Amino acid sequence: MSKVHSDSGNITVLENGDNIPFDVKRIYYLYDIPGGESRGGHAHYKLNQYIIAASGAFDVLLCDGNNKKKFTLNTPNIALHIVPGLWRELDNFSSGSICLILASNKFDEKDYVRDYNNFKKLKKVQKKSKY
Repeated sequence: MSKVHSDSGNITVLENGDNIPFDVKRIYYLYDIPGGESRGGHAHYKLNQYIIAASGAFDVLLCDGNNKKKFTLNTPNIALHIVPGLWRELDNFSSGSICLILASNKFDEKDYVRDYNNFKKLKKVQKKSKY
């Protein structure tokens, strides 16, 4: 994402097919999250997402079944692209933070893996099936 700066403020533009590698079908945002609370705690089979700290800061923990990595989002012109098959958890929200999410598909409960142990089992099955 690019940021254009002027004396009267900044603008960041997101466009399907230009700087977003998928067509956005759903936009939602998380806000008023109490300190110490976590969000997410799931994976998707097919969904791509861009996660942006529109205001404030928070951490995104990603896991591919073996490796975990934490990303701190705190700049509104930076997006984290989360591809299908990654477990994600959002936490450590600063006061007044807003988490903006651009998604490749509309909500579909069947696309969610909500239990971490099931996610780990699925990743082991997928890894075995490739050989």
